[in-house]
Amino acid sequence: MTGFARVQVRVNDQLGYTLSLKSVNHRFLDVQLRIPSSLEALEMELRRALKENLVRGHVELTLSVERGTQQSAGYNRELVSGYLSAFNAAREEHALTGQPDLNAILRLPGALQTDNRGPCDDDTNALTESVQREIVPLLAQLKVMRAREGEALEAILHASLDRLAEAVEGVAQLRPEIEQRYQERLTQRLIAATGNEFNRQRLLEEVAVLVDRSDVSEELARMNTHIGHFRELLAGGGEAGKKLDFLLQEMNREANTLLSKTGGLGGKGTRITELGLAMKAEIEKAREQIQNVE
Repeated sequence: MTGFARVQVRVNDQLGYTLSLKSVNHRFLDVQLRIPSSLEALEMELRRALKENLVRGHVELTLSVERGTQQSAGYNRELVSGYLSAFNAAREEHALTGQPDLNAILRLPGALQTDNRGPCDDDTNALTESVQREIVPLLAQLKVMRAREGEALEAILHASLDRLAEAVEGVAQLRPEIEQRYQERLTQRLIAATGNEFNRQRLLEEVAVLVDRSDVSEELARMNTHIGHFRELLAGGGEAGKKLDFLLQEMNREANTLLSKTGGLGGKGTRITELGLAMKAEIEKAREQIQNVE
């Protein structure tokens, strides 16, 4: 399922970070982490948290760190001393009056200096501990968004099951006519091959065997059972994605068997073919959606 969650945290005045999670559809759990190389020790803890809370989906975790710098101002003593010495020497040599201008001195290139100090180990430890605390509520936020999508997905799957059940019922209503059509066609072919001199009772027995082999009542019954089980799994919640996927494979197998038994009959048989293909189309749509379900 798709989802997104993000949190921004200030660890201290000089250190902050943004932690984000994004998930998209995937058949299995595929985790990708994007974190600074200086925090690689945190990777195993983050992977463990993700695997404990998520079952399926392509999940991307991104940790962006914002570090400030501590600056202290200073001046170039050698440069300033040299300037003052030159000023005093010129004043005495030429019998001048006046005092050196400090503002002018400090505007000299290189007169002022700053000392930038990077983060210490304590900051890194504080950052690691903060991320470990924030990952749990962030995962909860992601799961809430995924749950909202799951509710919409459940409605889509129920609608698909409704259409699938309608197609199954349509075939069930046509089944008696199809059996009659099948028997008539076999009778006509046998008469054409043997003439009118044949054992009609024996013929009917053979026809009955063939009709029984072409009976789709078991496929329809199993299809209805699968539909009912599918609805139960949707209502039960939890980790049902793989079970639903397996049920859809079974449904597709029943639809294929139904089509193989009823193909080539013509008349009402054409309508059954249409309904069988409609079943397969709904099953395929549902299988695409199931990839989003845990």
